[in-house]
Amino acid sequence: MNRAPHLLVSGVVLGQPMGGVRRHNRELLPRLARLLGEHGGSMAVLEGKDKIEFELPESIAILRSNVPMHPVLLRAEAESRALRKALRTKSASGKPFDLVHTAHMPAPRGLEVPFTVTLHDLRAISETNGSAPRRAIAKRVLADAMKRALRVFTVSGTVATELRRHFVIEEHRVGVIPNGVDHFTPAPRDVTADAPIRCIGHVEPRKNIELVLRALALDETLPRVEVCGAGKGAEIERLTALAAELGVANRVHFSGAFDEADLPRLLATAACVCIPSWIEGFGIVALEAQRALAPIAVARGSSLNEVAGDGTPSFAPTDAAACAKAIHAAIATKQSVLAHAQVRADRFTWDAAARAWFDGLMAAR
Repeated sequence: MNRAPHLLVSGVVLGQPMGGVRRHNRELLPRLARLLGEHGGSMAVLEGKDKIEFELPESIAILRSNVPMHPVLLRAEAESRALRKALRTKSASGKPFDLVHTAHMPAPRGLEVPFTVTLHDLRAISETNGSAPRRAIAKRVLADAMKRALRVFTVSGTVATELRRHFVIEEHRVGVIPNGVDHFTPAPRDVTADAPIRCIGHVEPRKNIELVLRALALDETLPRVEVCGAGKGAEIERLTALAAELGVANRVHFSGAFDEADLPRLLATAACVCIPSWIEGFGIVALEAQRALAPIAVARGSSLNEVAGDGTPSFAPTDAAACAKAIHAAIATKQSVLAHAQVRADRFTWDAAARAWFDGLMAAR
């Protein structure tokens, strides 16, 4: 087998709050570094001005920089400079990097080695995101990265298919690395008569929580709703006002950000977990809920159906009545069906994801 690469990972945005991207890197970077080391390679991570908010093993070299996360254009220019400096320094030491990896756009420029990219989703070019001119710019940025990248990794088959629909990219340059779900230990189910519907994750427009509020307004028999997650922008304020307008304010609670250690309890005590997102590149909450034997209802049209599996109660992300119906169906899910979903969810491990990433890097060389 060929020697594994010496890999430089751009981690200049890893100072962000907990979410799918941060969990993805926290779980995968140590595992990938171990595999690289076992096969003669290594990993270093370029840290930005905002420090990485999770621990990495000593085997991963942390390279400090002052690259800001925002604004994007300033970050892109500073990041490319910092990566080029790191590459030159390492090369001068006689132990050069072979590859650079990034997971955010714009992709770095002027590098002396090839780079690979992970795409968590294609929200930047989705019709539900921003203005047409903004989406057009994002599409040009993505097209440039797809053209120059040695290999592109996606977190789901759905994103890979969408990627090939939008851009000309050879199939052999695209690899799928699903997330894992074995980062927590489920708690025993403990559902009371007043157990809530829970929506878990950052509260932002693409999560489409508005649909659940409208479903509540249509169906007085639905349980109360608890929205668990930090708000982005003014979305919680907007949704709070909408709940009052719809007459359901007393049936909705925004509990804000939660400690990761509280996730097992949130899942164990939910009547069901509803994921109404317009777009999800993977939708890890669906698997987390299934691993915890919590019933789920998901929106159609993104990766959620792929991740949750056939037969999961689902609805169009524009149809509040269908959302209410799917929630009722989820709550009525038989224990045997939940157990089957748990077995399926348990197959998604971070070790398998790291191995897929490692194999993809080896195949790219």
